[in-house]
Amino acid sequence: MARRNTSSASGGFLFKTGLFAALASLAFFLFNWFSGEKGPAPEKPPVVLEDKKVSSGPVSSDSTFVTLDMLPVSGAETVLHTWFALGYNEAHEQAEWVAYELTRARLDENWVERPNSFRPDPDVHTESATPRDYSSSGYDKGHLCPAADMAFDPQAMVETFLMSNISPQRPPFNMGIWRELEELTRDWARKFKRLYVVTGPVLTRDNLGSIGFSKVTVPGAFYKVLLAPDHHRAIAFILPNKMSEKPVMDFALTIDEVEKETGINFFPKILSGLNEELEASLDKDAWPVNRKRYDMRVKQWNYRR
Repeated sequence: MARRNTSSASGGFLFKTGLFAALASLAFFLFNWFSGEKGPAPEKPPVVLEDKKVSSGPVSSDSTFVTLDMLPVSGAETVLHTWFALGYNEAHEQAEWVAYELTRARLDENWVERPNSFRPDPDVHTESATPRDYSSSGYDKGHLCPAADMAFDPQAMVETFLMSNISPQRPPFNMGIWRELEELTRDWARKFKRLYVVTGPVLTRDNLGSIGFSKVTVPGAFYKVLLAPDHHRAIAFILPNKMSEKPVMDFALTIDEVEKETGINFFPKILSGLNEELEASLDKDAWPVNRKRYDMRVKQWNYRR
């Protein structure tokens, strides 16, 4: 920007022109950041897990508290947030997996206020979808890592509203059987004291088109994979992206079955050797369900807007 010269009219003109250009550029940036179309990808490298120290406990290196040993393996870009990680699939403009640890102790903390402020994820190398992609689409901004699972920490809660953690869901699914499975997962975390959770859309088949300028894929189904590492228990689910009156356990599967459907390798560092048989096992009785919650879903949640 030219320095203003009080004795020169041309200097004053250049100063005003430069100031106007700077303000216009700032306004354009803010518009695209909060609600606009995707611009060129920023020049920053993606996360490389090999450069980080892997921790077998609840805390890993740098600024993340994610246990890296629990992360799945896929071809997606890995993004580490404070309390959860995700694998972003640029072709579908959403995460193909989100992974985190859910504990009884964190669930028993006082819940922080829910912000309901969706915004693009600045840590996605290729840029994430934007809130405007979902406008007038008829689909909910469905959380993959639920806000309630991160309600123990203000930063964790805010990060669940990044668009990298969001996927298009039909309203009766989001507010119905998906909500029930999320609440059951919190029940099971209290029962087992801690769970490793990996969840995401099934992007390999039966997709329902796309929405928005960014062409966000509408998945035909969603999965959730759960591992209780201290109790040697595991279970997985694939739920169609639609209203359902079936019990959640009708959709229970083994981890092996979900791996075949998604092409994602879950818990490869944990489910090896003596633990490998967990991938093929399914014991529904170890994961009790709440009948009253099911009744509420089919009578109320499926139809609430």
